[in-house]
Amino acid sequence: MKKYNPIKIEKKIQKYWEKKNIFKTKINKKWKKFYCLSMMPYPSGKLHMGHVRNYTISDIIARYQRLNKKNVLHPIGWDAFGLPAENAAIENNLSPKKWTKKNIKYMKNQLKILGISYDWNKEITTCKSNYYKWEQLLFIKLFNKKLIYKKKDIINWCPKDSTVLANEQVIKGKCWRCNSIIKYKKISQWYIKITKYANKLFYYLNKLKKWPKKVINMQKKWIGKINGIEINFFIPKINKKIKIFSSKIELIINSICISISINHKIIKFIKIKNNKIINIFKKKNNNNKNKNKCIGIYTKLNAINPINKKKIPIWITNFTNELYNTNIILININNNKKHDFFIKKYNIKNILNINNNIFNKKKIYKKLIKKKIKFNIKDWVISRQRYWGVPIPILYYKKNFFTISKKKLPIKLPKIKNNKFYTNFLKKNKEWKYVYINKKKFKRETDTLDTFVESSWYYLRYTSPKYKINMFDIKKANYWLPINIYIGGIEHATMHLIYIRFIHKFLKKIGLIKTNEPIKKLICQGMVISDAFYYIKNNKRKWVNFNKVKKIKKNKSIQFIKKKDNIKLFYVGKIKMSKSKNNGVNPNKIIKKYGADTLRLFIIFSSPIEKNLEWNENNIKGCYRFLNKLWNLIFNFIKIKKIKKKNINNKKQLKIKYILNKTIKYVTYDIEKKNNLNTSISKIMIFLNKIINFKINNKIDYNIIKKCINKIIILLYPFTPHISFYLWNIMKNKKNIDNILWPKFNKKYINIEIKIKIAIQINGKTKNKIYIKNTYNKEKIINKIKKKKIINKFIKNKIKKIIKKKKNY
Repeated sequence: MKKYNPIKIEKKIQKYWEKKNIFKTKINKKWKKFYCLSMMPYPSGKLHMGHVRNYTISDIIARYQRLNKKNVLHPIGWDAFGLPAENAAIENNLSPKKWTKKNIKYMKNQLKILGISYDWNKEITTCKSNYYKWEQLLFIKLFNKKLIYKKKDIINWCPKDSTVLANEQVIKGKCWRCNSIIKYKKISQWYIKITKYANKLFYYLNKLKKWPKKVINMQKKWIGKINGIEINFFIPKINKKIKIFSSKIELIINSICISISINHKIIKFIKIKNNKIINIFKKKNNNNKNKNKCIGIYTKLNAINPINKKKIPIWITNFTNELYNTNIILININNNKKHDFFIKKYNIKNILNINNNIFNKKKIYKKLIKKKIKFNIKDWVISRQRYWGVPIPILYYKKNFFTISKKKLPIKLPKIKNNKFYTNFLKKNKEWKYVYINKKKFKRETDTLDTFVESSWYYLRYTSPKYKINMFDIKKANYWLPINIYIGGIEHATMHLIYIRFIHKFLKKIGLIKTNEPIKKLICQGMVISDAFYYIKNNKRKWVNFNKVKKIKKNKSIQFIKKKDNIKLFYVGKIKMSKSKNNGVNPNKIIKKYGADTLRLFIIFSSPIEKNLEWNENNIKGCYRFLNKLWNLIFNFIKIKKIKKKNINNKKQLKIKYILNKTIKYVTYDIEKKNNLNTSISKIMIFLNKIINFKINNKIDYNIIKKCINKIIILLYPFTPHISFYLWNIMKNKKNIDNILWPKFNKKYINIEIKIKIAIQINGKTKNKIYIKNTYNKEKIINKIKKKKIINKFIKNKIKKIIKKKKNY
């Protein structure tokens, strides 16, 4: 018998798949289509275990759907522009292009070693001009439909990365990528009017029945739809009207003061000590430390409340633009903690003492009030002040700007010569910056596009990546859409997953695609987490990998030290694997030791896919032992010589048939309906043990076990494709495993009456075991248990709760 050598067989099988182009996709209208997609990776250098988990999940689903005679599109690409590449290029004195290309090559090889069944003919790379040419066209399409504009406004500025951030990219006042405290700047930026689609984005969330509720709720909160009313307040001193939105009429009646932001258009009519105070306010407001503090200036202006004719003081504050996406709000007592604090801080007196009942609401609505819907979502700022991104296809001539014609696309980035790299590369590169058309000197836009624009339409390009006429082939896109299953992290709920929906709706409106939503089913996988340790050196944290840590007991407490030099370490707990925290595991090392199939099995078996996975190498060993068990079973089976004993049908054979069909039923249900991939594996493991313990006494036994082995190989194929492929051939099956169908269970054997063993637990501890018929309901099972004397000793008729755990068979 051969010993299981995963590295040897996996390489062979991967070469076979590649040579035969097994996973190449084309339109086939005879089969149902299935579009299976993972969020594309950023080519940072090496795949981490989070990547491995994400792409293994998609591969299991893709392989399973192929076995179910679906025409599967399972592509991959590279989200290749962005700050990390540019920053790494500066640090390593090379061009971002070279750095990115090198990383893609390495990571692509890692994905192939894992045996992921991608159609590599569909591969895209966003930093290649044959991709971003069409993104520039998308910009022009949005611009022509008046959904892109440029304006000067206060924006979020990351001082470390020297670029603007969209609101979605600011988390608790910090940059989502580098964690730097953001500042506020007033500069001219390009925006997409995502607010024009706010109502559609909100409405269609209720149609996404196969999305996690958490993601739906996060998007609802971010879009922030609110029904309210709008009313005009008059300011006598400057003879101007201002519109105010409120959720309730009572808030208008009982308002204490009006709060406006520094960006409100009425500011230009206000004069306070030559506007020196306003300038001081601007500086204070630009300081992130004051973001959560209430700062205000009284404008010395009052507005007339049209309902009760009372004078309402107008204040400039630093918190107004947080609500309803507006620059003006009404402040009330006992309506908001921040408002109450503000009223007390500046001693704003409640001059109202009115009985609300005297107002006829119907008359007020008719005369003064207009119904209005507001949204919290703000327009998407897409300008980035960095080199490594898509050039914005705009030319400036004097005070005017123009989009570039489709014929002159793509606008390519200038090359970096001799790896000479500097800040504001595009602004300082005069050779690229200025262009002459008909002897007129035009200036190019030197900002680049937010990388989230690239990832908002890439799923469409996958359907026709080599198409040269337009962004994508309309027929092919409409054949494959929507994405049947999309897999990625929940951290993209209010960024990528909103942007991708917006772009999809825009492209539907202009007639390029037919579906209302891009994604039918969304799976948000949990993170891979592991222990993280550090020590302090020169006032900086130095992170130590858990493999280099020793656990000791000292003074009855547990301490952690670095193995080599015994430096005392601080333990921060189990956190997401990352390079910065040095708590990751290189997948290649695990694959060399145990094989890709073992890693795939472990990464899925150890936790439900939506939960975090705690890294534990002991569990990998358990998965490796399981595959060895399967290997040994099959090699022992093929050694069996002809059996001379008489054929006998017995209960043992019926039971194994029952277990086989139950296993097929449960595994299919877990994958197809529940996404419980970990429990699918556990059911297959239990079934394997049943086969191992089955004694073959006659030819019927032999044939049953042969069938069971073949079925278990097919059931495992999506999870562990290499060993399944190899063992399928060892079993001398005529058809290639890539071309067979997923097994179907036979109801006849599921419905037969057999005896099964169940454990009886009291307070979580097993006290006895009984045999029951598989057709027994809960009541019959409990009655049989109560008849057991040994059980009555423990319960004494004092049963508080009975739990019937689901049995696999």
